[in-house]
Amino acid sequence: MDWQVIINGLLLGGLYGLAAIGFSLIWGVMNIVDLAQGAYLTLGAYITFWLFNLWGVDPFLTLPISALVLFGLGYLIESQIIKRVLRYGLVMMLVVTYGLNLLLQNAMLVAWSADYRSVTPAYSGAGLVIGGASIPYIRLALFIAALLLVGLLTFFLSRTRMGNAIRATSLNRLAASFVGVRTDFIYALTYGLAAATVGMAGSLISMVYTVSPSLGGTFMTKIFVVTVLGGFGSISGAVVGGLILGVTEALTASYVAPGLMNAVSFIMLVLILIFRPQGLFGKQFYGVTN
Repeated sequence: MDWQVIINGLLLGGLYGLAAIGFSLIWGVMNIVDLAQGAYLTLGAYITFWLFNLWGVDPFLTLPISALVLFGLGYLIESQIIKRVLRYGLVMMLVVTYGLNLLLQNAMLVAWSADYRSVTPAYSGAGLVIGGASIPYIRLALFIAALLLVGLLTFFLSRTRMGNAIRATSLNRLAASFVGVRTDFIYALTYGLAAATVGMAGSLISMVYTVSPSLGGTFMTKIFVVTVLGGFGSISGAVVGGLILGVTEALTASYVAPGLMNAVSFIMLVLILIFRPQGLFGKQFYGVTN
């Protein structure tokens, strides 16, 4: 077994898991499929790119800025748009979020063109060697940052008053409202948190992938597969699902054929839907799980 391949897969899978958390969180709490997550990821990547190239801000220091901008945008979109169409069901929500994705993607295309851009800090080429396996510092830092962000979100959801309100709303919105939870606010807060999370994932991804308006579309397929694999609404499932997909893709690219790497995602999606529709960690009657 080539440990270099496994390490590469794990480092990539950490980013997949972080990118999928917002999608999974929205499904678990609001019971909707949000196809605009890819656009939020791309916006996070562009925020990091412009801050780095225009003002020399270290890419890791742009994470809180991406989070704040995307949280505000997500909160606004939910309270002004998503909230108004929730009652019309899943199909209408798919149409609306897909339309939002197209709108934001084309706005980025008009504003910044389709040129491919990259974020290359001075330390991007450095790395360490352990047992013959090379680990780039930047990819290791991205993996650690992704796990820290996941840990912070998990702590917020399980240990804070607002997090408990989100969990209560995910279990039963009506019952939560009866005990004083402002469920409309919780929905907007959840959507904002999801947008902030995927925006930070985009900031991290910009350091290892080229940035263009189509970046989110590339990752949207991965996000959906990881969410289904881990279980809708499960944060820990999203992380584990991301790691599994990352390692599987790395092994496929190395030992089968690089061109089949993306096909693996669809194969895994079909298999998990056939044999375990609730995913690895999903539960039939619970939304946000740990």
